[in-house]
Amino acid sequence: MKPKRVTVRRPAKASAKKPHVSTHPAKVRTAESKRLLAKAREVCLAQPEATEQIAWGEPTWRLGGKLFAQFDDHHHGGEHVSIWLPAPEGAQGALIDAEPEHIWRPPYVGHLGWIAVKLDTDPPWPMVEALVAQAHQLIASKQKPKRVTASRPTTRRRRS
Repeated sequence: MKPKRVTVRRPAKASAKKPHVSTHPAKVRTAESKRLLAKAREVCLAQPEATEQIAWGEPTWRLGGKLFAQFDDHHHGGEHVSIWLPAPEGAQGALIDAEPEHIWRPPYVGHLGWIAVKLDTDPPWPMVEALVAQAHQLIASKQKPKRVTASRPTTRRRRS
């Protein structure tokens, strides 16, 4: 007779990963930045299938998980309350030249062609809305199309 095998469960090893500690503490917003955030949120969430997610201590708006807008409330000591948006290839310079008092090249993503609209300089909101819609469309155009399955006809043919 063979001896019974005994399975001994060992405690799981402690994970070597350290917990993520954000270097971006929660913002203390002024009344003005709260007002601008509310307007930006309204514009961004009006885009089809847009969702909001906090990242880097700021609200971001996404389409299918891809970023199309990010709020910037004096991020890392910046001068302005802004919204960062991807722009079509080659458009960044023209937009900054056309509206230098309202549009600038943001850090981190500016080299990728993104723009930032200074919301605390009283920009024309129709312009902001158009730029947000354009950014949303730019991200949507890069997404894989949703697979559509053909539906079967609901009527049956009669046998003769």
